[in-house]
Amino acid sequence: MRRSADLEATPADPEVPAVPEGKPHMSILSLAFLLFAVALAACGQLMLKYGMQGATARAHHTGGSLVIAAATSPWVLGGLAVFAVSAVAWLGVLSRVPLSIAYPFNALGYIAILTASIFILHERATLLTWAGSLLVVSGLVIVVLSSRN
Repeated sequence: MRRSADLEATPADPEVPAVPEGKPHMSILSLAFLLFAVALAACGQLMLKYGMQGATARAHHTGGSLVIAAATSPWVLGGLAVFAVSAVAWLGVLSRVPLSIAYPFNALGYIAILTASIFILHERATLLTWAGSLLVVSGLVIVVLSSRN
């Protein structure tokens, strides 16, 4: 059994990175990488939705399986690929940016998806949907501004 003095003498766990001192900050490169990851995730979601609309219509028209229609849809497969690349990019972001700063940037994806779903997918959005999305983005602005102070 180890004594408390032994515990103090052991080196830090190499698997757990040291927390940098001071206020968290983000470089321009990290910001660009973060925005790239969020944009890719939003594009992947739009591609998945577009592909599933086509797969659903094809399955209803032919009476076939929705799973087969989705699995053979180029838009669904492409959306999964783009989403996978976004996940790898997100891992890169997490290696550079504190999660408490990076994660709120996903709110930009909400606005991008909401806007694209209206113009590309021809969906409707209510005033309350826009208000809620803008409130979420307002939270992002607060997080970013508080990380600079």
